[in-house]
Amino acid sequence: MSKRIVLIQGHPDQAAGRLCHALEDAYARGAAEAGHEVRRVRVAELDFPLLRSQHEWEKGALPAGLADAQQAIGWAEHIVLFFPLWLGDMPALLKGFLEQVARPGFAFHGERNAFTAKGLKGRSARVVVTMGMPALVYRWYFRAHSVKSLERNILGFVGIAPVDETLIGMAGNLKPEDAAKWLRKMEALGREAD
Repeated sequence: MSKRIVLIQGHPDQAAGRLCHALEDAYARGAAEAGHEVRRVRVAELDFPLLRSQHEWEKGALPAGLADAQQAIGWAEHIVLFFPLWLGDMPALLKGFLEQVARPGFAFHGERNAFTAKGLKGRSARVVVTMGMPALVYRWYFRAHSVKSLERNILGFVGIAPVDETLIGMAGNLKPEDAAKWLRKMEALGREAD
């Protein structure tokens, strides 16, 4: 069964040759081969300010440069976020993007309790994170704290579930055969829309 998938590239560097970009391309290739509809959002290519107040988040207008991205998220049945771990968390640009697009009226409905007015129910997600440390160290010693926070406090809070994760450690030192293995895995996940 075909799914609508949005791929959100959260790497702030648009330069070619980044592992995050190759992983996104592999996922898109697998999804297209399986007949899924794919849209892409590249956060580094978008122009938007950072939010500076609760009032701006609740009552301010969505920046025009984010309208297509927000529409793609609303359209999607499955969301895949790609980003490198920077200082133990997602890059600030990606966090700023998520704050902008996850606004009341879209990510939350009405003035009701945000715990019950989740605007993005019915969508699943995968979080794909590259990092310089071994993934097992991040998962077990650091308890994957920032990914868990993203899953619980952002994605889960707006109703996106289930959320799966792919953690790729030692990204800067991957041997070509290991990188190829990860790209094949991404293609397989894309085919399955997982």
